[in-house]
Formats: sequence, structure tokens, C-alpha cells
Amino acid sequence: MNEVNVINENKFDLQSINKYATIMALGNGYLGLRASHEEYYSEQTRGMYVAGVYNKFTSNDVTEIVNLPDLIGMKIEINGEIFSVLTGEILSYERILNMQKGELTREVVWKNKDGNRFCLKFQRFASKDNLHLLASKITVISLDCDASVKITTGIDAQTSNFGKQHLLEENIRVIDKKVMHAVYRTTESNHTIALATSCNVPSTSDVSFVAKNRQLMAIIKQDLTVDQPFELEKISAIYTSIDKVEEEPAQASIQAVQDNKSTGYDRLLESSAIKWNHFWEQKRVCISSKEEIDQIAIDFSLYHIEIMTPSHDDRFSVGAKGLTGEGYKGHVFWDTEIFIAPFHLFTEPEVARKLLTYRYLHIKEAKDKATKNGYAGALFPWESAYSGMEETPEYAAINILTGTRQKVASAIAEHHIVADIAFAVCQYYENTLDDVFMANEGLELLKETARFWISRTTDENEVLSINDVIGPDEYTEHINNNAYTNYMAYYNVQQALCYMEKYNKIEEDLIKSGNDFLNRLYLPQPNEDKIIPQDDTFLLKPEIDLSIYKQTQGSQAILFDYSRQEVNEMQILKQADVVMLLYLFPNLFDEDVVKKNLHYYEEHTIHDSSLSKAIHAIVAARCGEKENAYRLFQEACLIDLGPNPKSSDEGIHAASLGANWLATIFGFANITVDANKLKINPNLPKNWDKLFFPFHWQGTNLKISITHESITVTKQTDAEVAIEINGELFNLTDQIIASL
Repeated sequence: MNEVNVINENKFDLQSINKYATIMALGNGYLGLRASHEEYYSEQTRGMYVAGVYNKFTSNDVTEIVNLPDLIGMKIEINGEIFSVLTGEILSYERILNMQKGELTREVVWKNKDGNRFCLKFQRFASKDNLHLLASKITVISLDCDASVKITTGIDAQTSNFGKQHLLEENIRVIDKKVMHAVYRTTESNHTIALATSCNVPSTSDVSFVAKNRQLMAIIKQDLTVDQPFELEKISAIYTSIDKVEEEPAQASIQAVQDNKSTGYDRLLESSAIKWNHFWEQKRVCISSKEEIDQIAIDFSLYHIEIMTPSHDDRFSVGAKGLTGEGYKGHVFWDTEIFIAPFHLFTEPEVARKLLTYRYLHIKEAKDKATKNGYAGALFPWESAYSGMEETPEYAAINILTGTRQKVASAIAEHHIVADIAFAVCQYYENTLDDVFMANEGLELLKETARFWISRTTDENEVLSINDVIGPDEYTEHINNNAYTNYMAYYNVQQALCYMEKYNKIEEDLIKSGNDFLNRLYLPQPNEDKIIPQDDTFLLKPEIDLSIYKQTQGSQAILFDYSRQEVNEMQILKQADVVMLLYLFPNLFDEDVVKKNLHYYEEHTIHDSSLSKAIHAIVAARCGEKENAYRLFQEACLIDLGPNPKSSDEGIHAASLGANWLATIFGFANITVDANKLKINPNLPKNWDKLFFPFHWQGTNLKISITHESITVTKQTDAEVAIEINGELFNLTDQIIASL
């Protein structure tokens, strides 16, 4: 396996400081750490987050993931001058995120006001071996003269969620003049967070401590000799009251630092890197492409999917910004089940099961929401957090032109998330054949979501409609018979009945009402032009020229020219529901219908959603439009990695990274599942010479290699597997090599 790519930053740019803080973030699924610089800049947003730690600032506020005290920040003074890349002269600058081993490094050669040069090297990682550990290191070398350095660092609880302070300081202390320790409690959710940190420095250093204004700091002073490195290592630990550990967080954090501080940065990094190497060996997708960005982008996507997923604990799920920022308050959306979980399902199904278990653990809250809204069954929240309750804000930001707030309709109408969860349950079973899960948690999820859809319909002249909904396309609100929603709801109820019969857990009332639902639900059909109406009125709405808005995709620039209400009354799509439907159900319609709908809805889509382009790429690839698909794929890959300096300020576009993997595997490799059989019908772009990836299918780990001439499938377990390659059926006992 070739080395995994790195992400480089070769110059300091204040305009992109928060973008790089996001894309170069570190994490391990338990915690996430933004790649903020050690030194302080007023424009940068620092952030450290732990999965599941949420809080409300006030009782009327929205629950949000808590920005925890900073363990990385340092005030560095050299010969009495504060180090900053905004002062003095930067002679060289390089920052690297090494995704192979999960380490962030930065090296700066800085000339101070007196004309003396200093080399500063910064290193840090979040341990993949011990999820609670965070380690950092700074090396300072004076290149021209003897000098003095003073570094102030420790635990800084002045951090906040953009001004909202979620933590009460309960206890701070210094243990044995070595370990700084602080305990905090969230104001409303009552979680305890304990942080401990210790600085390893030479015996010649002068070390003192100070506690003031929510900061507990060590002050380290050291004389520098020319060309002699001074090293400071900082070993930190984070524990909370919701961790599944026997010890109290306070004691656990202290113990972790005391046990590991003598081990040192390099050895701790080595242990973490071993786990990262195992991840890449097991899950990396390798693309031999004429465009280097393709491999970089897929490495980047998998790295971030791994650090955002709390695979250690089924009580948590993946936020829309992972653990890299405070966008969307750290809430969980449909993104998880439809865009992120499939990567885990088809590489390590146990993780996908945990993400579904998160939903199952909150089925009571979903049932309560359904009851509150006048429905049966389970209505899962559009946005959720630790409690599993609805967390969608009631109002959006104030419109600065009108001075009014617009009501957010997602919580009361964007109900497709119910069927999205059910779809993920079925997809999980089809791959794993996990009867233990499906007969219990899975079936319960299917039954309660089916009950919801049955109660959600309106009888209109003996035809059942699903009215007043929002599909994935949020530019068309409060519509009737959204194609995506209706077909997904149909599938949800259909599968609930199938699995009730499979496991002989028959409930007569549900069987009767479910069959009536399936017989009478309105399912939009292609019109005379073979276009599937997105909803009852979309095709009747006026069209406008969208070319100017397509040039600024992702910016929602159209909302500067039109109100949301005006956009709602035109054929303008943020993302295309029908194309999403065609991706999830590739055999639902004839190829001609699929192609016509792809083109029609692409023309009306401005891709303001980061979820959009990769899905269009999949459907285009399946239609044989390889270069169109490849263009869309490359544009999707640049959502975070592209040149826009503000693209990722508030966190990573988590679902779009999952969608990049989906486009590669289900678009260009063109894997589909039909009648319990794996099908591969590749559509590699001409720029790709080879695609290699792992794929887990029904208990078997496969290695699949595709070129323009052949497909090689290698099996790593004993079970026989049926695979159809370009229409020819193979029974895989060891390895298949098929010509294309």
C-alpha cells in the first residue's frame, strides 16, 4: 500500500485560519480537536469536543455540543517578544496533517524584531490507542544567538460556544507540582468533565503555576543555547461522567496522565500510529488516477469519517460537522444513516449496528414526538443529540433586511428521516444477515416507523396522500406527495410487514393497516415526458435561468435575490429529491426514465447542499455518463478541500465526505445489491487506470480491484459468495478474475 496522502498548508493566511482549523482537525471518535494554532489569533475559533457532551445555555436555548477547555494553546515569548506569525518575519512555514498516523505538525522559522532567527516545531495527536489521551510537543531552536524562552500553557476554560459559557468550574489544582487538574460541570445537562495535563521539560527549566480567570497555567522558563533544541511535551487526558469507565472522571484523568507522562510523546504516537496503520490497511480505497486530487480527496474523506464516528459507544451518533466545529450545534441528522453509515456497513458492520442502536435507544422519545404531533408510531427528530429529543431550533437567524426571524419548518415537516432510518435498518440486515439484531431492535424500529407512516396519510378519494412535507430538497417546503418521501415510506411499511412475517411476530392490526397503506398510497409515476414529478405541484411552477447560481454553488446566493417563499414557488432545487430516490433504488425505473430525470432535475438543481453533487455523480455513472459523473465527483471532493477560504469555518461537511466514498463504490465501481446478490458493473472514468477497495458482504471480506480491462475479486474468508459481474454469475470460492 502506498503512503496515505498528507494535507499541506505552505503559508499562513488569516482568511483561511478557520478552514484549516477544520480540515486539519484531529480526533478518534471520542474527542475532536480543531487544528487551531498554539499561539493566539483573535480571528481563530478554538475547539475541543467530546462525543455526547451537550448542554443548553438557557432553558429556552437550543442544546449544543460543548466547546471544552483548551489544552493546546500556548503563549510563547522569546527574548521577551511574543511569538506570532503576524509580527517579525516568517522565513519558512509548513503545516502538515499526516493522515497515515493521525499527527499534525507545523514548522516555522521566525525572525524577531532584533533580526535573530528561531525555529519552532509543533506536533500534536489525539490517540487512537487510548481515546482519552491528547499529546502535544513543541521544539524551539535558537539559530543565531543565546536567548530565553517563556511558555505559558495549561488548561484554559475561557473557551466558549461563540460567547455561550456552558461550564461551571468545580475544582482546579496542581498535583505534586506536576499535573494540572480541573473539573467542570455543564450548567443544564449536569455532565462532569475532568481534564488533566502535565508538561515534561528539562530539569534546567524554571516551572511555576498560576490560576486566574478560568485558567490554570504552567509558566516554563528556559535559557536557549544556539542550535540546542528545547523540547516541551504536554500529555493530557479527558474523561467525562458519561464515559463507560468504572473510575470517577476526576481520578481517571489524573491516573491517565500519571501513567503516560513518562512514556513520552514519541512512544505514545507510535502506539496510536499502529492503530491508524491498521485502519488504512483494512479500509483504504486506492485510486490510480491522472489527477492526484482524487486519491487525496478519498484519503481525506475516510480519515474524517473515522475521526468523527463514535464507534466506541452506541449511545452516540455522528453530528453533521463531526467533532470539528460547532456548525448545526453538533446535532445528528439523516446524514448519518444515508451518507455516513454505509462506509462502516460495508467495511466494519459492527460500527453501523452501533449507529442504528443509537436510534433504537431513543425510540421512546421518537414515539413521544409522534404522539405530541398527533401521529402513531415513532417520529424521529430532524435534529437530535444526547437525549434523543427534537433539537431543531424553532427559528432561523434574523433576516437583516426585514428584522424578522423565519420559522424553521424541518422539525414539523421534514419527516423523511423516519424512512431513512428504516432504510438503513434494512440495508444493515441485507449485508450482515444479523438475525439477532433484526428480530429485536431492527424489527421494533421498522414497526414503529411503519405505524407513523400509516398514521401520516390523508385519504383523498380512496387514495392515500402524504401531505405537507419537506423532502431532502429544502427549497421546496410544505408540499404534498413528495416522490422521495412517498416511495421511502412505502418501502418502510413494506419491509416492516416482511420482517414481521419472517420472524413470526405478527400483529394483525398492523398487518391490516399496512397492507391497506401499500395498496392505496399514491406513488408518483413518470409523466408523458418520462419525468417523475418531485411533488404534486413542482412541474407546474415557473422556471428561471439558474446558470448564475450554479456558478456559486453551495453559497445559497439565490436567497440574496429571492425570499425563501419565492424560491419555494419556482422550479429551483437545493438538491434533487428524485435523483436521491433513483440512487437508493436503482431498479425502480427503466434506464431511460432514470437518465431523463437525471438531466431534468440536474438542470433545475443549484447544488446548494453539500450532499447533492456526489449523489448526482452516482446516478450519472450508472447511466454510463462517466465524464459527467467524474466532473460532479471532483466538484464534490472540493467542498472542503477547494480554494474557498471560508468553506469549512464551522466544521467539516461530514455527509459529503461519506458521499465521496459512495460515489466511488456505488457510482464508478457501480456495486448494487439485488435479490441477495452482489452486482458489479464498473464505470471507471477515463482518468482512472485502477480502483482498489475493500468491501464487506454477508460475513465475507472482499478485496476488489478494477481496471478498464478486468475485475479481480479476492475473498478472505471461507464462505462461498455469489457475485454477478457485468451480467455473468460467479460463485467465488477464492478469487475471480473477469474480463471487461
